[in-house]
Amino acid sequence: MAAASGIQRGGGGGRRAMDEDDAKLVFETSKGVEPIMSFDEMGIKDDLLRGIYNYGFEKPSAIQQRAVLPIISGRDVIAQAQSGTGKTSMIALAVCQIADTKSSEVQALILSPTRELAAQTEKVILAIGDFINIQAHACVGGKSVGEDIRKLEHGVQVVSGTPGRVCDMIKRRTLRTRAIKLLILDESDEMLSRGFKDQIYDVYRYLPPELQVVLISATLPNEILEITSKFMTDPVRILVKRDELTLEGIKQFFVAVEREEWKFDTLCDLYDTLTITQAVIFCNTKRKVDWLTAKMRENNFTVSSMHGDMPQKERDAIMAEFRSGQTRVLITTDVWARGLDVQQVSLVINYDLPNNRELYIHRIGRSGRFGRKGVAINFVKSDDIKILRDIEQYYSTQIDEMPMNVADLI
Repeated sequence: MAAASGIQRGGGGGRRAMDEDDAKLVFETSKGVEPIMSFDEMGIKDDLLRGIYNYGFEKPSAIQQRAVLPIISGRDVIAQAQSGTGKTSMIALAVCQIADTKSSEVQALILSPTRELAAQTEKVILAIGDFINIQAHACVGGKSVGEDIRKLEHGVQVVSGTPGRVCDMIKRRTLRTRAIKLLILDESDEMLSRGFKDQIYDVYRYLPPELQVVLISATLPNEILEITSKFMTDPVRILVKRDELTLEGIKQFFVAVEREEWKFDTLCDLYDTLTITQAVIFCNTKRKVDWLTAKMRENNFTVSSMHGDMPQKERDAIMAEFRSGQTRVLITTDVWARGLDVQQVSLVINYDLPNNRELYIHRIGRSGRFGRKGVAINFVKSDDIKILRDIEQYYSTQIDEMPMNVADLI
């Protein structure tokens, strides 16, 4: 809740590579943060509880157990948590509890790095808040400004958006900020790496001085800590450990391939296994996604694909088909890797190993959510072995050679 008025303009937008000092930062949960093991004990509205149980939650995830109470008590919070930990529903639960649905003014603002994550957050808020009649809107680029203006003028309590579009709506005075009491920065490290630093600072400048701030990030480089020192007062710190949570229940394997072109044959051999439930296949480039999709279709395999160059409408339609189970295999880039919740996904294939090890957890965080089992298969050429070992060491995990009976594990 640092006063907005004294803020200086943040420097350049892009994040530098995480340096050694950042990697060594020790971050621990604040003393006195006790996990609350059931939703009933959190002191939340009865109709909101109905929405939570109706949505299919039975008990809180680790981050929900620790973060909901400090947030709804009005504290500033720094939560270190990856996708796959239940953070989106934690955000939804907190904003629904805090919002006064009798007022039609915006009271909570959530910033996310991608349009998909912002839209997903809006969907979860509307689902969980169904019985309290919450009004929320996703303000994202690639969609009609007119629709944003219409929705905001009609009145919503919560806005979930990307920094650029939110900043634009504030400057147009369509998004009025006077009643905003809670700002949530979701996947802050990713927002910085995408060059949104200046826009985050710009948005913050327009918000009331008495502001509660919640920051969620998978990693905490120095640039993030700079934001926390400027935006926050005496924040509660919550660490949800990666290795006890996100990789739990996920079996990780590798397939050794001598040459790049052998990956395709391996994928074809695995196709029947992929379609047991649903699978996501990750490539490192948009060009590779297009190439692999075309090649799979040439060989009469049914697949869908998505990447950041596609129009927003098309991306939404592909996501809707995948969510509903109409399509079973999705080939994509890392645009999909953060924060999108598709419950049926129990298999992830890294056709390419990710370019940085932190993306690994976001990719395979797709599977094995909240006790659901999952399988991750990594295609590894000889020059990828070092990257694979680095991932194993970083996450204190073991990645074994894929067994013949992998279908039985899904």
